[in-house]
Amino acid sequence: MGRLFGTDGVRGVANADLTAEMALGLSVAAAHVLAEAGTFEGHRATAVVGRDPRASGEFLEAAVVAGLASAGVDVLRVGVLPTPAVAYLTGALGADLGVMLSASHNAMPDNGIKFFARGGHKLADELEDKIEAVYESHRHGEPWERPTGAGVGRVRSYDEGFDQYVAHLIGVLPNRLDRLKIVLDEAHGAAAGVSPEAFSRAGAEVITIGAEPDGLNINDGCGSTHLGLLKAAVVEHGAALGIAHDGDADRCLAVDHTGAEVDGDQILAVLALAMRERGVLREDTVVATVMSNLGFKLALEREGLHLVQTAVGDRYVLEEMKEHGYALGGEQSGHVIILDHATTGDGTLTGLLLAARVAETGRTLKDLAGVMERLPQVLINVPDVDRTRVKTSAELAAAVAEAERELGSTGRVLLRPSGTEPLVRVMVEAADIDQARAVAGRLADVVKSALG
Repeated sequence: MGRLFGTDGVRGVANADLTAEMALGLSVAAAHVLAEAGTFEGHRATAVVGRDPRASGEFLEAAVVAGLASAGVDVLRVGVLPTPAVAYLTGALGADLGVMLSASHNAMPDNGIKFFARGGHKLADELEDKIEAVYESHRHGEPWERPTGAGVGRVRSYDEGFDQYVAHLIGVLPNRLDRLKIVLDEAHGAAAGVSPEAFSRAGAEVITIGAEPDGLNINDGCGSTHLGLLKAAVVEHGAALGIAHDGDADRCLAVDHTGAEVDGDQILAVLALAMRERGVLREDTVVATVMSNLGFKLALEREGLHLVQTAVGDRYVLEEMKEHGYALGGEQSGHVIILDHATTGDGTLTGLLLAARVAETGRTLKDLAGVMERLPQVLINVPDVDRTRVKTSAELAAAVAEAERELGSTGRVLLRPSGTEPLVRVMVEAADIDQARAVAGRLADVVKSALG
């Protein structure tokens, strides 16, 4: 079978791919692996467990809690909270392990399990591999070593986590949001309670949409993957800006007062300038992926800032930030990591800081986001090709070199083989959309002929 753990935990259709038995088994395996690694040495182990509002999260949470407690781990159930809240509380409470049940921006039938290590950091790949191996061995008959009597874990609700996390968010803000009218789209997700509370406490006039989760409507036509409702609401209410989260609120996209989208690249640019002004943008550097718009790179260069680019995925952004001590990084999709205050992307924190910049400067978000011009970007997926030959095909290399000469300094070509399918993604940016389409089409044809 393939690796259970993907780039963001274990994910699949709940009760089909991701069952209660799997959730229980992975939780027991995680407890045993961390115990063997010495994480629990000298004290009684504690875990923080949270979830998004999906209906399947109810039984999956029960399975995870049962698995951890059966392995001798005390459990603090924090209920429905964003992924970054679970990560924060894992660190703030000195817990040995955090578990979040969510499939993020995926549709309601999906769910997932994500583990956090002590401090609220993502588990290392080798620990995930070990957990998977231990889970598989016990799934096929090897008996668990089980505590009994007073050795079993105790379970209690930790309702204080909500206020503790909101207080943390408010404490990070450099200034208040008084009299700023903001529309929040909560995607009927995990931030439906936390985000409006935090913005209100910060002084904003808050209008919410997508904030009535019923277990079935998460991400359904709303949130960061469906901005239409938010755009209309911002214009209708004459709001200064709108903020959209995904189901587990580790993402943030925005809408300016005209109803125009402000994507993750633009948000990063606005926050980078604000952080440099406050002297907290270490090395004057921002970390982003190779999929960031070329306009983002050109804007940072014009402002005298440095850009470090990584492979696609917020985990790679985070690894680069942690290795070199950078303070700000993220993705075009709205995963923004502010490492001084969060160990993962935090959509509520990002939205608060973006709104704080609007309030502080008195400028519109449209004006602030205008620091960068998004160049037209065309993406073509070319299926049924040998993706392993992208870097070795002379014919393809020659076509790419010709395209780059044509585009010059205001264009870019990126070929990305899929990690899971016989597919190559052709991405072209140019100052003119017609030129981008033409170049992308020609390159896609070469990919088909050279790698088909």
